[in-house]
Amino acid sequence: MRAAVLREYNEDLSLETVPDPDCPDDGVVLEVLACGVCRSDWHGWVGEHPRVKPGQIQGHEYCGRVVAAGPNSQWATGDVLVAPFILSCGTCPSCRAGQQTVCADQRLPGFIEPGAFAEYVPVPRDFNLARLPEGMSPTLAAGLGCRVTTAWHALTGRAALQGGEWLAVHGTGGVGLSAALLGRALGAHVIVVDVVQDKLDHALSLGMDAAVNAEEGDAAEQIREITGGGVHVSIEALGIPQTVNASIRCLRPLGRHVQVGMPVGHTAHMDVDMSAVYQGNLALYGTRGMPAHRYPSLLGLITRDKVDLSPLIAREVPLSGASAELAAFNGPTPPGVAVITDFHS
Repeated sequence: MRAAVLREYNEDLSLETVPDPDCPDDGVVLEVLACGVCRSDWHGWVGEHPRVKPGQIQGHEYCGRVVAAGPNSQWATGDVLVAPFILSCGTCPSCRAGQQTVCADQRLPGFIEPGAFAEYVPVPRDFNLARLPEGMSPTLAAGLGCRVTTAWHALTGRAALQGGEWLAVHGTGGVGLSAALLGRALGAHVIVVDVVQDKLDHALSLGMDAAVNAEEGDAAEQIREITGGGVHVSIEALGIPQTVNASIRCLRPLGRHVQVGMPVGHTAHMDVDMSAVYQGNLALYGTRGMPAHRYPSLLGLITRDKVDLSPLIAREVPLSGASAELAAFNGPTPPGVAVITDFHS
């Protein structure tokens, strides 16, 4: 099969012919129909993700058609499926409690196992997979990837966002824009924060209540002014000190900060305004991914037309374009996300 392989950090992926994958006994092999290109992929591509090593086939936001099913699989050839990026074991105490994102025995295609920057991807533990709803395109499903699922769990499973509350979203890339769109669908008043005016304008065109350009003054102070005292929930979607602290400082007393952006490599340790946390009686949540059992709640929201996530998809690219999309994360990115839909060029 054709695959884009990481051979050198921060260099173009190598387009290679590699062996077709074996089918797991408890899983399937998917013909990849679409795969998103995510900032988490970029962390591995530049060498800052501790689990991603040269030789890795990346890609963890995928939708595909079953071409082979193992003897213990629940799926059949031809089924079109989507996957969370964390494949949980299903039996550990965390999984039994419904908290699969902290499973003690995770499988992670795209990070330490072959991922979906390829024509085919093996998926073990296929009880984590969900069927693509009728009428939903594989491109949109892949675009949901980890960004929309992570945003959904951050808002509903961690912060418990309520209708009528103020929500700030720091960083309007894929996961940030997802959080903004979902927050609006949940009835919150949404403020978006970025340093790229085009991205702020794009978010405003999608119905957000306000936008703050962080290059034009103290973002937290501007948010407190707009809201008359601060937001109830703040999402940090970049994983860098400036936005982490702006997210904490823009909260009203008893507010909830959710760390969605990945602090890894040189940002794994940072100075955080703990005085603001202490003085404001704030709650700080971490989040990563979404439990597989929550897919129906998210997909149902989309198929019932409660939220339109199609504006997330900015461009469809071939497999040979993955390197350019990864390199674009080295600087401020344009609005929307890229999805690989052509695995032959």
